[in-house]
Amino acid sequence: MYAKNIWKDASEEKMQAIMDFSEGYKKFITKGKTERLCVQEALELAKAKGYQDLSKVKTLKVGDKVYLTNMNKNLVLFQIGKKPVVEGLRVLGAHIDSPRLDLKQNPLYEKNDFALLDTHYYGGVKKYQWVTIPLAIYGVVVKKDGTLINVAIGDDENDPVLGISDLLIHLASEQLQKTAAKVIEGEDLDVTFGSIPLKDTEKDAVKANILKILKDKYNFEEEDFLSAELEVVPAGKARDYGLDRSMIAGYGHDDRVCAYTSLMALLDSKPSDYTSCCILVDKEEVGSIGATGAQSVFFENAILDLLTLQNNTSLKDLRLALARTKMLSSDVSAGFDPLFAGVNDAKNAAYLGRGIVFNKYTGSRGKSGSNDANPEYIGWVRMVMDKKDIHFQTAELGKVDQGGGGTIAYILGNYNMNVLDAGIAVLNMHAPMEIVSKADVYEAYKAYQAFLEE
Repeated sequence: MYAKNIWKDASEEKMQAIMDFSEGYKKFITKGKTERLCVQEALELAKAKGYQDLSKVKTLKVGDKVYLTNMNKNLVLFQIGKKPVVEGLRVLGAHIDSPRLDLKQNPLYEKNDFALLDTHYYGGVKKYQWVTIPLAIYGVVVKKDGTLINVAIGDDENDPVLGISDLLIHLASEQLQKTAAKVIEGEDLDVTFGSIPLKDTEKDAVKANILKILKDKYNFEEEDFLSAELEVVPAGKARDYGLDRSMIAGYGHDDRVCAYTSLMALLDSKPSDYTSCCILVDKEEVGSIGATGAQSVFFENAILDLLTLQNNTSLKDLRLALARTKMLSSDVSAGFDPLFAGVNDAKNAAYLGRGIVFNKYTGSRGKSGSNDANPEYIGWVRMVMDKKDIHFQTAELGKVDQGGGGTIAYILGNYNMNVLDAGIAVLNMHAPMEIVSKADVYEAYKAYQAFLEE
């Protein structure tokens, strides 16, 4: 069903299914505001469906459900199919990192009776969007003895919130002459952390009081910030958006909306001919680098573990399995915004409420950095969607030469596998509050499920 509005022909039963599924998703992104928390939430859902740690499994049979984690920031899950793994898999791959502010390694300082935290933004952000909004901090502090301390400040109803101040309008005449890129500088994105001085302390008394609070609540010292991973994110829950409750407003739709729908599609799917897989990765917003990004060998090693349990142990077997695999790179697309229509080619744009979006290519300008899927594969995907009456649309990421963006698709394409970007249209992408249509969330879930079961 190409590019039709889902709401127009949805039955009462489907309308209810859309609303019910969205409630689960809202809970997921409200709790999963960091990569670690996403993995934790996803694991809980998977274990409830019978998934077991692959590293502890000795044999595999059809229908077995297994998982592996990597550094608490990657998760890969498999449902074993009827055919040997060497014959290929059906893979849904999404990233669970989102644009945010990271605390620097030496973040805490005092200035003019304020305790402040120095940050470094992560991923592509409009810096001015991050001031004067309620913020929270999540992450871990690791002490020298290996003790891991979980930190969560700002979302519990009894917690304070944090924030970044901005210049009052009355004194902003010079500031308002700057371009949007310079109105707020990266080095000025410092979080206000406190203002009460510690009694009987002369130097940096406010900072000393903050350190005392951290010591009392979390039992770590200032030097432990050196081995911490603390992320500043918007405070608050995901909420219904629009008087008709047709949309969801929340932080991190890019790309946790595709992560959740991919995950649930696997968890709710039946065993198929081919082994089904969902992989959730980190670091996409900064180039998919490092040990937890899509360029890591973690995914290869996981496939090799499956092959070994099926007595296929050669490098040739691994390469064959990857080359015979079909994948949907589950990532969001830029939703058409009527207030900014000029950046899109209207006939090649993604519209909220019209279903899952297929991007033959992403990249920028001359398709740089894209995967550019093969038409034979796109034809096969279209067949699968039509067979299950899935609403879908195709799109590009804005007009030619307007800008662009990337996904993990090209990385998996390097294995010679067929990969197509497939995700959900998002408004306000990379902002602290992003918007998606509930209808698209549900339809993507059904599309991913159809892909796995075909």
